[in-house]
Amino acid sequence: MSVSNPTLITFVIYIAAMVLIGFMAYRSTNNLSDYILGGRSLGSVVTALSAGASDMSGWLLMGLPGAIYMSGLSESWIAIGLIVGAYLNWLFVAGRLRVQTEHNGDALTLPDYFSSRFEDKSGLLRIISAVVILVFFTIYCASGIVAGARLFESTFGMSYETALWAGAAATIAYTFVGGFLAVSWTDTVQATLMIFALILTPIIVLLATGGVDTTFLAIEAQNPDNFNMLKNTTFIGIISLMGWGLGYFGQPHILARFMAADSVKSIAKARRISMTWMILCLGGTVAVGFFGIAYFSAHPEVAGPVTENHERVFIELAKLLFNPWIAGVLLSAILAAVMSTLSCQLLVCSSALTEDFYKTFLRKNASQLELVWVGRLMVLVVALIAIAMAANPENRVLGLVSYAWAGFGAAFGPVVLISVIWKGMTRNGALAGILVGAITVIVWKHFELLGLYEIIPGFIFASLAIYFVSKMGAPTAGMVERFDAAEKDYNLNK
Repeated sequence: MSVSNPTLITFVIYIAAMVLIGFMAYRSTNNLSDYILGGRSLGSVVTALSAGASDMSGWLLMGLPGAIYMSGLSESWIAIGLIVGAYLNWLFVAGRLRVQTEHNGDALTLPDYFSSRFEDKSGLLRIISAVVILVFFTIYCASGIVAGARLFESTFGMSYETALWAGAAATIAYTFVGGFLAVSWTDTVQATLMIFALILTPIIVLLATGGVDTTFLAIEAQNPDNFNMLKNTTFIGIISLMGWGLGYFGQPHILARFMAADSVKSIAKARRISMTWMILCLGGTVAVGFFGIAYFSAHPEVAGPVTENHERVFIELAKLLFNPWIAGVLLSAILAAVMSTLSCQLLVCSSALTEDFYKTFLRKNASQLELVWVGRLMVLVVALIAIAMAANPENRVLGLVSYAWAGFGAAFGPVVLISVIWKGMTRNGALAGILVGAITVIVWKHFELLGLYEIIPGFIFASLAIYFVSKMGAPTAGMVERFDAAEKDYNLNK
């Protein structure tokens, strides 16, 4: 690996820029609210792109193109499910959650919101939801670190162990220093880089394989079923892929963007920007994997790395088809996807440990400066645990993401969604929803029942638990009063 390597130079410049943004955000971070939610100051563009970038992790440029490359368009059901789920999340949850968190103790985290919304004096709801965040997010963080390691390993010929640390170091640095503002500002840059890469790359692959007609003929010649969206699928298989969309309602790192918006009025504009960005990115991702089939069938001599690990299809196409300087920018987009999501996850874990454990149970009167530094320390702790979990080179990005995504989607999705639209929900209903959702995912995953993605039974059973347990009791007058005030605020300002 030469120091004059243009890709290496591009990476170094990019990483330096992200860390610089972290130090700029450091100057605006004065208290725990700034560190965890940026002082609720995000405008519509930053809210939109930050929500998108924090969602689309390394699987966008590695896991999903690899799945399309291996199986054809039948894997694109996941993209359709994600688009539908994200839109419904923006439509039903985003604005309402923004006002509900403000009316319920100006909550900074989801456990904080649940505790205030349902007047949970025991702290049980806060503890259980914070534990769910730590368990599933540490797995999610590990997936991001694996994706970063794969990128550094294949780009610079590093050993997996070295690549593991190289990929994680920069993200840890700017999250540690700048907190939420650093994460949101860098997300905006990273979202721009990702969409550039995912629009440009499929166009160049198409040109390299002889245009649309030639490319499609080559894909058909390789396997006519590549065009068949129902290939090797079953009703359960399609429902499982579409079911990914349910996960949006419960992802703490995405919901935090809604909570941090400067006002409800920003949400509608942010929704339009975010959905446009998302549709273009997912379309580009599917196209990269799909057109890659034609390219590597025409050039089998360079297909070795992709045959060995299909999640490297975007990386190899970027290296083969572009000038090294442009390739460096495109490969930085993978790093952007990894860093944007990993940084959000580290921050959410840090906020759960700091706000929901340290401040609530250990140091109720801790100063704001102390809490910010505890938050920074927790970023390091979670990152080290995730790196240890990612140490197995056989890890696959999409597999790790799917488990964590299901865990959050089932444990928190129904609780968040129902809590912002139904004032009859109770504390015991919320508790039942989180426990039933999380336990269902773990049990279903372990026994692989019916071949159905575990988020679907988890979401359904959690929703039923919330409804029936809530019906056994009744919300307090204070809960109903705050809900009505927040709903009125939302309807006046949306």
